[in-house]
Amino acid sequence: MKDMHYLSPLLEPRSVGIIGASEREGSLGSVLVRNMLDAGYKGKLFAINPKHESVHGVACYKSVEDVPQRLDLVVIAVRAEKTPAIMDSCGRAGVKAAILLSAGFSEAGPRGALLERQVIDAAHRHRIRLLGPNCLGIMRPQLGLNATFAHASAQKGSIGLISQSGALCTAILDWAKPNNVGFSAVVSLGTSSDIDFGDVLEYMISDPRTESIFLYVEGVRDARRFMSALRGAARVKPVLLIKAGRHPEASRAILSHSASPIGDDAVFDAALRRAGVIRLYNLGQLFAAANALFSHFRPRGNRLAVITNGGGPGIMAADRAADIGIPLAEFADSTMEKLNAVLPANWSKGNPVDILGDANADRYGKALKAVLEGPNVDGVLVMLTPQGITNPGDVADVLIELEKTADKPVVACWMGEDLVTESRQKFSTAGIPHFQTPEPAVELFSHISAYYRNQKLLMQTPSSLSHLSPPSIESARLVIEMALSERRKKLNEMESKALLAAFRIPIAQTVVARSAAEAMVLSAEIGLPVVMKIDSPSIVHKSDVGGVRLNIRSLAAVRSTYQEILDEVKRVQPDAVINGIAIEPMIQKRNGRELVVGVKRDPVFGPVITFGEGGNLVEANRDIAVALPPLNSYLVKDMIRSTRISTRLAEFRHLPAVDMNALELVLLRVSEMTCELPWITEMEINPLIVDENGAVAVDASIIVDNVSPTADRYDHMAIHPYPSHLTQHWIVPDGTTVTIRPIKPEDAELEVEFVRGLSSETKYYRFMNTMRELPPAMVARLTQIDYDREMAFLATLEVDGKEKEIGVCRYAVNPDGESCEFAVVVADDWQHRGLARKLMGVLIETARSRGISYMNGVFLSNNERMLKFVQKLGFVLSNDPEDNTVKLGVLALQD
Repeated sequence: MKDMHYLSPLLEPRSVGIIGASEREGSLGSVLVRNMLDAGYKGKLFAINPKHESVHGVACYKSVEDVPQRLDLVVIAVRAEKTPAIMDSCGRAGVKAAILLSAGFSEAGPRGALLERQVIDAAHRHRIRLLGPNCLGIMRPQLGLNATFAHASAQKGSIGLISQSGALCTAILDWAKPNNVGFSAVVSLGTSSDIDFGDVLEYMISDPRTESIFLYVEGVRDARRFMSALRGAARVKPVLLIKAGRHPEASRAILSHSASPIGDDAVFDAALRRAGVIRLYNLGQLFAAANALFSHFRPRGNRLAVITNGGGPGIMAADRAADIGIPLAEFADSTMEKLNAVLPANWSKGNPVDILGDANADRYGKALKAVLEGPNVDGVLVMLTPQGITNPGDVADVLIELEKTADKPVVACWMGEDLVTESRQKFSTAGIPHFQTPEPAVELFSHISAYYRNQKLLMQTPSSLSHLSPPSIESARLVIEMALSERRKKLNEMESKALLAAFRIPIAQTVVARSAAEAMVLSAEIGLPVVMKIDSPSIVHKSDVGGVRLNIRSLAAVRSTYQEILDEVKRVQPDAVINGIAIEPMIQKRNGRELVVGVKRDPVFGPVITFGEGGNLVEANRDIAVALPPLNSYLVKDMIRSTRISTRLAEFRHLPAVDMNALELVLLRVSEMTCELPWITEMEINPLIVDENGAVAVDASIIVDNVSPTADRYDHMAIHPYPSHLTQHWIVPDGTTVTIRPIKPEDAELEVEFVRGLSSETKYYRFMNTMRELPPAMVARLTQIDYDREMAFLATLEVDGKEKEIGVCRYAVNPDGESCEFAVVVADDWQHRGLARKLMGVLIETARSRGISYMNGVFLSNNERMLKFVQKLGFVLSNDPEDNTVKLGVLALQD
């Protein structure tokens, strides 16, 4: 297939028109033409303005329709009210992409919002991709393309910069030039009315000029698309991100600037961890991280060693590490032996390694070598204060030499000014990150080491738990539908626990009594002692209104307590609707820990799972971990580990360790609930009591809401779960069983072996080139998919106890959302056995069920066997008007 990205006309234009070009000094149109000329644009440049014959020596045309050739890209620099008509004119002229720099749209009120809608409608009608409005534009230094009104230009380089703020772009460009940092592309999104983060990220994934990606984000419009593209990019290239608006006070400013919705910052942080992204908090950290990337910083883990010739600076570094959760490495005995052998007897005997104020270059070198070789160390911060005997330049030379062969990151902090200037220049030349104070040095290490952890989270593809004991999704759905039919969104405790039970979460059985006599009968059946709670849809926190009594040990007490609870609740909340009194067994777990597990609905990223310490103080307790579903065992362990309560789940004082398997299974089941029950908007299990014997949900509250009847199964989620329900088995006429299942990231080696085993002819017909082996970036793209906008199925056999791939098919949805491109390839020894037809049948049905209208294919004209095959499937073939070596095929999927 041809590998032409749909944003190529925007980011690799062969012809550009400037609408509103002008020679008036300081005007937008003048700056644009000047910038394009100064950058040395390698394509054809046209000026468009009815008032000029030429602009700065560039031929000028009255309208875009008068330009003597079709334009890939136009840059529109006119007042907002003129743009709808101009977009229609661009459509008639066959323009493929447009950049709208003007402000005065949705951020300017209802009239501006109407103008924006008109421009977008015109762009969609003519299939023009639109960047902006209210943006700075784009730069592609290798092409000599500077379609911006910025005063600074970008140098050629390997960073792809995508920003919602044009002002931030200019600040970064201003920093970059003196620091010799270059860019492959600079893209200012503005209000992202059409082209958004997802589109540009997808382009940069496959852009060979882009080696790392920087993002400045204020808000996210389409979480699923954002996460899909972000995860795809982070799998093959480092992605660094700054998020503005971390606090509620900033939300109003962002809404007016980029018109993007704002969610909970803790949720955004959880999303970035799952995406394998490095999150930074200011431009200083961004620039430091950029320098670290260029120095081929090798992240491993987060255990930091500090070497210093002064105790005070070492303590400052240790304090900052403690502030941001970076553990100081605990040296192995072998490391301590080496350090004792090379350091004075009165060195600090620990981490930080204080090698004393009289340390020379030789002592620094021996200490650094010993620490780098240590098994418990993931990175080293080397600090120096210019004391009398220490020569900063000599120590820098030793550090630089050792860093060349180190397999762990080394960061330098040379404190002071005049005496250490030369050393800093040496570090810059050697590409070693260096700082004047310890705090930013520790922060850099934390950010880059977080990359190591987040990359592990990124690789997780949770699958269904149905192999353990399948949930009763249907019974849970009936409970929800019954409540919604009665116009109730808050489920009562019995209904809430029925949902938990349907997903095999252990519960404390609850019944509701509507009289004191009924309460005594039910308590006798359950067995004393019991817990009694008010059952009311009007009350959120039962304890706050005196609605809970624990450990009731006699039937007489049950009778009197029934009336006491009613009287107290009516006194505190007289208008509360009361259904009765809920009764459940008193769960007595001497070694139990009270936890809380919850679900909430973020306005941007949809359902998220929360976990932390439970009980009555849960709202005052900030020790809550947040994670995006779906979860698997690795992600659940990571979530639990990130809370303070986790240290009390192991052996703690006189308490035995809890049953971690039981706790993890509850979190996995809650994840499955959020995936399979899109009606749930809030859920809280509090307390979930866990001890050495298991876990039980003592109390539960669930709020539900209606969902669109046309919504797809997982539309409510930012990360599409692994679609294990699409797995099937196909028995070949000779009795061989073939498994057909969605692809997983861990199938990378299977894919490499499969392609390696294809004949040259089969490879050529599939990839339209003679590649011998899949490059790593392509392997990642093929195996790590989002299951929403693309799908891939493997056909596998079990051979000698191992899985072997014998075929693969895939589709990717086009930007129009209505059509998809497909590919299929079968191992040479499995051709002519019906496997290709079977795979295509599965692929076509999956695309059809997702509401895709057309399946497109591009085939080599000389691949007669493939052409006959797709015609039998119903594809209509036609010649490619731009390339006579290929044919185009279209299959209608919907009636």
